[in-house]
Amino acid sequence: MPNFGGIDHLSLSVTDLDRSERFYTEVLGLMPLFDFGIARTFIDRPSGFILSLIRHEAGTAAPFTELTTGLDHIGLTAASRDELVEWERRFDAFGVTYTPIRDMEFASHLNFRDPDNIALEFSVSNEVMAGWLEELKTREFTQEEIKARVAEYFATLHT
Repeated sequence: MPNFGGIDHLSLSVTDLDRSERFYTEVLGLMPLFDFGIARTFIDRPSGFILSLIRHEAGTAAPFTELTTGLDHIGLTAASRDELVEWERRFDAFGVTYTPIRDMEFASHLNFRDPDNIALEFSVSNEVMAGWLEELKTREFTQEEIKARVAEYFATLHT
């Protein structure tokens, strides 16, 4: 089977290119790369992540909803839980709609919305999940092993 090399870029349909560009550059710190008129491309220099924003001529002005089949949300990586706290402060300063940090079974999550209500999230895996993900890179696991490990982990959370 061919290898899956990762995600090359992500493109989002937006209602107002200027407004969205301000959000993604000023709030999230992305750097503009290209302007094609109906589409603009940005990069997060440290990670190499590329984002395109597109305003479709026949697009609607309706805000995003994850209740429509397709995209639910975009998960972005944070370096630490402390970084999530820094993002909360930044969102407060810019008036960004967000849900306070949630510490869950495998990670801490900070959910927020862009100007078109597109659901975005910063998350950081806890030590258990980070360890499992590293281990998955180096050896094969059966589905039974994965299920057993998860069940064992959940059992330790409830004791």
